[in-house]
Amino acid sequence: MEAERPVRQITDSRVLAAMAHPLRQRLIDILKVDGPATASVLAEHTGEAVANISHHLKVLGASELIAEAPELARDRRERWWRLVESRVRWSSEDFQDDPAAALVASAAESLNLEHHMNLARAWLAQDEATRVAWSSAFVSDRWMHLSEDELTALHDQLMAVFDHWSNREVPDDGAERQSVFVFAVGVPGRP
Repeated sequence: MEAERPVRQITDSRVLAAMAHPLRQRLIDILKVDGPATASVLAEHTGEAVANISHHLKVLGASELIAEAPELARDRRERWWRLVESRVRWSSEDFQDDPAAALVASAAESLNLEHHMNLARAWLAQDEATRVAWSSAFVSDRWMHLSEDELTALHDQLMAVFDHWSNREVPDDGAERQSVFVFAVGVPGRP
Protein backbone atom coordinates (compact mmCIF):
# COMPACT_ATOMS: atom_id res chain seq x y z
CA MET A 1 0.00 0.00 0.00
CA GLU A 2 1.21 3.48 -0.85
CA ALA A 3 2.22 5.75 2.03
CA GLU A 4 0.38 9.05 2.15
CA ARG A 5 2.94 11.84 2.04
CA PRO A 6 2.30 14.86 4.23
CA VAL A 7 1.44 18.12 2.49
CA ARG A 8 2.35 21.44 4.08
CA GLN A 9 -0.20 24.19 3.51
CA ILE A 10 1.69 27.48 3.14
CA THR A 11 -0.22 30.39 4.66
CA ASP A 12 2.72 32.69 5.52
CA SER A 13 3.69 35.02 2.67
CA ARG A 14 7.30 35.12 3.93
CA VAL A 15 7.58 31.34 3.44
CA LEU A 16 5.93 31.65 0.04
CA ALA A 17 8.42 34.36 -0.96
CA ALA A 18 11.33 32.23 0.27
CA MET A 19 10.35 29.20 -1.79
CA ALA A 20 9.34 31.16 -4.91
CA HIS A 21 12.88 32.32 -5.67
CA PRO A 22 14.04 30.48 -8.85
CA LEU A 23 17.29 29.12 -7.38
CA ARG A 24 15.53 28.04 -4.20
CA GLN A 25 12.88 26.26 -6.28
CA ARG A 26 15.68 24.44 -8.03
CA LEU A 27 17.34 23.51 -4.71
CA ILE A 28 14.02 22.18 -3.40
CA ASP A 29 13.61 20.12 -6.58
CA ILE A 30 17.13 18.67 -6.27
CA LEU A 31 16.52 17.71 -2.64
CA LYS A 32 13.16 16.22 -3.67
CA VAL A 33 14.68 14.11 -6.45
CA ASP A 34 18.14 13.26 -5.09
CA GLY A 35 17.57 13.42 -1.33
CA PRO A 36 19.69 15.16 1.32
CA ALA A 37 22.79 17.05 0.17
CA THR A 38 25.47 19.46 1.29
CA ALA A 39 25.91 23.00 -0.01
CA SER A 40 28.98 21.79 -1.93
CA VAL A 41 27.02 19.05 -3.70
CA LEU A 42 24.21 21.47 -4.51
CA ALA A 43 26.70 24.07 -5.79
CA GLU A 44 28.26 21.46 -8.08
CA HIS A 45 24.82 20.44 -9.35
CA THR A 46 23.69 24.01 -10.04
CA GLY A 47 26.96 25.64 -11.08
CA GLU A 48 26.51 28.26 -8.35
CA ALA A 49 29.08 29.32 -5.73
CA VAL A 50 28.98 27.42 -2.44
CA ALA A 51 28.54 30.70 -0.52
CA ASN A 52 25.48 31.58 -2.63
CA ILE A 53 23.99 28.11 -2.11
CA SER A 54 24.66 28.34 1.64
CA HIS A 55 22.81 31.67 1.78
CA HIS A 56 19.76 30.22 0.00
CA LEU A 57 19.82 27.09 2.19
CA LYS A 58 19.72 29.32 5.28
CA VAL A 59 16.70 31.18 3.88
CA LEU A 60 14.91 27.88 3.18
CA GLY A 61 15.90 26.61 6.62
CA ALA A 62 14.58 29.75 8.35
CA SER A 63 11.27 29.13 6.54
CA GLU A 64 11.28 25.52 7.79
CA LEU A 65 11.10 24.21 4.23
CA ILE A 66 14.38 22.34 4.77
CA ALA A 67 16.22 21.20 7.89
CA GLU A 68 19.71 20.09 8.74
CA ALA A 69 20.38 16.36 8.69
CA PRO A 70 23.29 16.10 11.17
CA GLU A 71 23.10 12.30 11.21
CA LEU A 72 24.57 12.29 7.69
CA ALA A 73 27.62 14.43 8.53
CA ARG A 74 31.02 12.75 8.67
CA ASP A 75 32.46 15.52 10.84
CA ARG A 76 31.38 18.73 12.60
CA ARG A 77 32.15 20.92 9.57
CA GLU A 78 29.90 19.03 7.16
CA ARG A 79 26.28 20.26 7.00
CA TRP A 80 23.66 18.17 5.22
CA TRP A 81 20.20 19.48 4.36
CA ARG A 82 16.94 17.63 3.69
CA LEU A 83 13.36 18.61 2.85
CA VAL A 84 10.98 18.88 5.77
CA GLU A 85 7.97 17.90 3.61
CA SER A 86 8.20 16.66 0.06
CA ARG A 87 4.94 18.39 -0.88
CA VAL A 88 3.68 21.91 -0.28
CA ARG A 89 0.69 23.82 -1.56
CA TRP A 90 -0.86 27.23 -1.21
CA SER A 91 -3.96 29.04 -2.29
CA SER A 92 -4.12 32.67 -3.29
CA GLU A 93 -7.34 32.87 -1.27
CA ASP A 94 -5.29 32.51 1.92
CA PHE A 95 -3.58 35.84 1.17
CA GLN A 96 -6.53 37.98 0.01
CA ASP A 97 -6.91 39.90 3.28
CA ASP A 98 -3.42 41.44 3.05
CA PRO A 99 -2.62 43.35 -0.17
CA ALA A 100 1.16 42.87 0.23
CA ALA A 101 0.75 39.13 0.87
CA ALA A 102 -1.63 38.89 -2.10
CA LEU A 103 1.08 40.39 -4.33
CA VAL A 104 3.59 37.84 -3.00
CA ALA A 105 1.14 35.00 -3.73
CA SER A 106 0.51 36.30 -7.24
CA ALA A 107 4.25 36.60 -7.94
CA ALA A 108 4.85 33.13 -6.48
CA GLU A 109 2.22 31.61 -8.77
CA SER A 110 3.79 33.29 -11.79
CA LEU A 111 7.35 32.25 -10.82
CA ASN A 112 6.18 28.69 -10.13
CA LEU A 113 4.56 28.44 -13.56
CA GLU A 114 7.71 29.85 -15.17
CA HIS A 115 9.78 27.25 -13.28
CA HIS A 116 7.54 24.47 -14.61
CA MET A 117 7.70 25.82 -18.14
CA ASN A 118 11.50 26.03 -17.97
CA LEU A 119 11.67 22.36 -17.05
CA ALA A 120 9.52 21.51 -20.07
CA ARG A 121 11.60 23.80 -22.30
CA ALA A 122 14.82 22.12 -21.12
CA TRP A 123 13.41 18.76 -22.22
CA LEU A 124 12.35 20.13 -25.60
CA ALA A 125 15.89 21.51 -26.09
CA GLN A 126 17.48 18.06 -25.65
CA ASP A 127 19.27 16.54 -28.60
CA GLU A 128 17.27 14.23 -30.85
CA ALA A 129 19.02 11.05 -29.63
CA THR A 130 18.01 11.78 -26.03
CA ARG A 131 14.43 12.56 -27.05
CA VAL A 132 14.19 9.41 -29.18
CA ALA A 133 15.52 7.29 -26.29
CA TRP A 134 12.60 8.55 -24.18
CA SER A 135 9.89 8.54 -26.82
CA SER A 136 7.28 8.08 -24.09
CA ALA A 137 7.81 11.68 -22.93
CA PHE A 138 4.74 13.75 -23.71
CA VAL A 139 3.28 17.19 -23.90
CA SER A 140 -0.48 17.14 -24.11
CA ASP A 141 -3.35 19.56 -23.90
CA ARG A 142 -7.13 19.53 -24.25
CA TRP A 143 -9.92 22.06 -24.26
CA MET A 144 -12.86 20.86 -22.17
CA HIS A 145 -16.26 22.23 -21.23
CA LEU A 146 -16.46 21.81 -17.45
CA SER A 147 -18.33 23.20 -14.49
CA GLU A 148 -16.39 24.21 -11.40
CA ASP A 149 -17.43 20.93 -9.73
CA GLU A 150 -16.26 18.94 -12.76
CA LEU A 151 -12.91 20.76 -12.73
CA THR A 152 -12.59 19.84 -9.05
CA ALA A 153 -13.34 16.19 -9.90
CA LEU A 154 -10.74 16.25 -12.69
CA HIS A 155 -8.20 17.71 -10.26
CA ASP A 156 -8.93 14.99 -7.71
CA GLN A 157 -8.57 12.25 -10.33
CA LEU A 158 -5.28 13.66 -11.63
CA MET A 159 -3.90 14.01 -8.09
CA ALA A 160 -4.80 10.36 -7.42
CA VAL A 161 -2.82 9.34 -10.52
CA PHE A 162 0.09 11.59 -9.52
CA ASP A 163 0.03 10.19 -5.97
CA HIS A 164 -0.03 6.60 -7.25
CA TRP A 165 3.08 7.07 -9.40
CA SER A 166 5.03 9.32 -7.01
CA ASN A 167 4.30 7.35 -3.82
CA ARG A 168 4.77 3.83 -5.17
CA GLU A 169 7.67 1.65 -4.17
CA VAL A 170 10.04 1.71 -7.14
CA PRO A 171 10.50 -1.85 -8.44
CA ASP A 172 13.96 -3.37 -8.41
CA ASP A 173 13.59 -4.87 -11.88
CA GLY A 174 16.67 -3.52 -13.64
CA ALA A 175 14.69 -1.05 -15.79
CA GLU A 176 16.37 2.30 -16.41
CA ARG A 177 14.58 5.02 -14.46
CA GLN A 178 15.24 8.74 -14.42
CA SER A 179 13.58 11.55 -12.55
CA VAL A 180 10.52 12.63 -14.56
CA PHE A 181 8.75 15.94 -14.05
CA VAL A 182 5.00 15.91 -14.62
CA PHE A 183 2.68 18.84 -14.10
CA ALA A 184 -0.87 19.68 -15.05
CA VAL A 185 -2.67 22.99 -15.17
CA GLY A 186 -6.43 23.28 -15.45
CA VAL A 187 -7.71 26.84 -15.64
CA PRO A 188 -10.68 28.50 -17.32
CA GLY A 189 -9.62 30.21 -20.52
CA ARG A 190 -10.47 31.11 -24.08
CA PRO A 191 -8.55 30.20 -27.23
